[in-house]
Amino acid sequence: MPRLTLAQANRIIEAALAKAREMKVKPLAVAVLDDGGLLKALQREDEASMFRNDVAIGKAWAAVGMGASSRTLLQRAKDNPQFFGALAATAQGKFLPQTGAVLIKDPEGNVLGAAGASGGTGEEDEAVCIAGILATGLVSG
Repeated sequence: MPRLTLAQANRIIEAALAKAREMKVKPLAVAVLDDGGLLKALQREDEASMFRNDVAIGKAWAAVGMGASSRTLLQRAKDNPQFFGALAATAQGKFLPQTGAVLIKDPEGNVLGAAGASGGTGEEDEAVCIAGILATGLVSG
């Protein structure tokens, strides 16, 4: 099975941060996790809040853990708050179903991991992750 490489993870972050500067998003952090939810790469821009790393990782962790974008998970959480509250407790606070993370897939649709960002609005965070993934030739989901 294909694996996400460090070079790909770093390229995703580089392109995501470039897109954020183009969009004039507030300073942010971008995290890339592999398909097992382990941190592959992480960067926090100068002036970004100390919380940004943990939030970006939590968004990506939720996405890869549930196999869906964090936007989808946010809607599911609204529809079933007890279950998602239990998930957050089970995950010891690492599970953040908030818009701003997307799955990273290869062209065949295999999930390689997830990218999450924190610092802008959820929509901005999501947009920079998608731009980063597409810049690598991979597919966002």
